Amino acid sequence: MDALSVAVAANLPVLLWGSPGTGKTSAVLALGERLGLPVEVVVGSIREPSDFAGLPVLRDGETWFAPPRWASRLAAAGRGILFLDELTTAPPAVQAAMLRVVLERAVGDLALPPSVRIVAAANPPEQAADGWDLSAPLANRLVHLNWTVSAESVAEGFIGGFSAPAGVPVEAGTAPAGRARALVGAFLRVRPELVLAVPGGPARAWPSPRTWELAAMALACTGDGAGPRAEAPRPGMEQVRAELVTGAVGEAAGFELLSWLRDLDLPDPAALLADPTAPLPDRVDRVHAVLGSVVAHVAADGSADAWQRAWPVIGRVARRTPDVAATAARSLAARRPHGAVLPRTVLELAPILRSAGLMP
Repeated sequence: MDALSVAVAANLPVLLWGSPGTGKTSAVLALGERLGLPVEVVVGSIREPSDFAGLPVLRDGETWFAPPRWASRLAAAGRGILFLDELTTAPPAVQAAMLRVVLERAVGDLALPPSVRIVAAANPPEQAADGWDLSAPLANRLVHLNWTVSAESVAEGFIGGFSAPAGVPVEAGTAPAGRARALVGAFLRVRPELVLAVPGGPARAWPSPRTWELAAMALACTGDGAGPRAEAPRPGMEQVRAELVTGAVGEAAGFELLSWLRDLDLPDPAALLADPTAPLPDRVDRVHAVLGSVVAHVAADGSADAWQRAWPVIGRVARRTPDVAATAARSLAARRPHGAVLPRTVLELAPILRSAGLMP
């Protein structure tokens, strides 16, 4: 339940896998009530593709794909939870129509508000009546969580209500989100074969650029866990972070990322900007992660002072590993604030910037 709550708080599209009758629908309804969010339950087995793609109608002499009433109610409310129940009982044509809803939050010609959360539930195909395997494209748009229940948790939920989200929503442009993306990017430089691994058969979570983005947001909203000097995980979030990351990219890739993060022990980017002579890591993957975190911190800060202070850090790296510095220099140069003055360090980096295509 904690992982579901954090996913809803962070607006990650999530799919709950669990046996019939284990309270998935009740838990989502209770969570929506606790959060004050309207919940629209759409059961895939009794829907047609047009319930997601819209019905063609004439309006003002043009064809318009009219949304169903559940989508209109969510749009009018401006927020809420769209709960797609019994996903694996939906035939392939209906699953295909759901793709755009899950990814773009669009139903016909109606765009759902960004604050509408997507939660789905499914029984394993062998436990579902007339069950279908989930298509790989649809599976790749969701964070997959195993829904398990215990007598104690169910009893507590009925007596005291189901818990509200423990996570904190993280916006895409904030420093935690930028740092998490930088960490995932540094990891994928070490393990490029994990960027994309399309499954050959029935699919749940599998790594792709889309799901690595979901994994990065999961890190951002739970504390990235990148060593003891990184942002500390919020209390009780270690297990939740692991569930969300592996639910996004699969267990093999997810556990590799989490293990790599535990060994990083990165310096704080704010401390590096305050003291550009502070020690830097020796390993190339850690240097990539450090510079990525510095650029993310500068982008979130937005000040000319922070932007100028970042260049000496990049200059130090350039003297050891110029290719790593070139990547960070390109990203930092693209984020130059208005009125920022190029420091003298940039002149020392001229050959590197020229090789990166940033100078003539």
